Amino acid sequence: MTTRRSIGSAAWAAGLGFGMMAAMAQPPDIETLRSQVSATERAFARSMAERDHAAFVRHLSEQTIFQSPAGPLRGKAAAAAAWQPYYEETVAPFSWEPDQVEVLADGTLAHSSGPVRDSQGRQFARFYSVWRQEAPGLWRIVFD
Repeated sequence: MTTRRSIGSAAWAAGLGFGMMAAMAQPPDIETLRSQVSATERAFARSMAERDHAAFVRHLSEQTIFQSPAGPLRGKAAAAAAWQPYYEETVAPFSWEPDQVEVLADGTLAHSSGPVRDSQGRQFARFYSVWRQEAPGLWRIVFD
């Protein structure tokens, strides 16, 4: 009888513990995450405006894939090398800024998009990027 009661008590305590953990786990604050991604996208764009290739590279995930006319650029090193020429001129050849940001309900991935403008400020395209939260508050681009 004592063994049965101990097992039952242990099971009840474990269930209570799991229930408390579930109650304590709160869903991510999507608006906060959306603001983080928007700020990260703006910092990413600022790397172009400020001609700072190193800052551009810091925003890339190791697994990033950038689309290019020649085919996908797989990995941080490939994307960084392909984009290096855009940073060599004194004036940025283009700029971008997010006007739409969405975050998955679990807070792990986000999508940003917005206009791309030439050096005179004329819109000629839209960008579409996917960001992954790699640590709390740290977003890196995985698809562009």
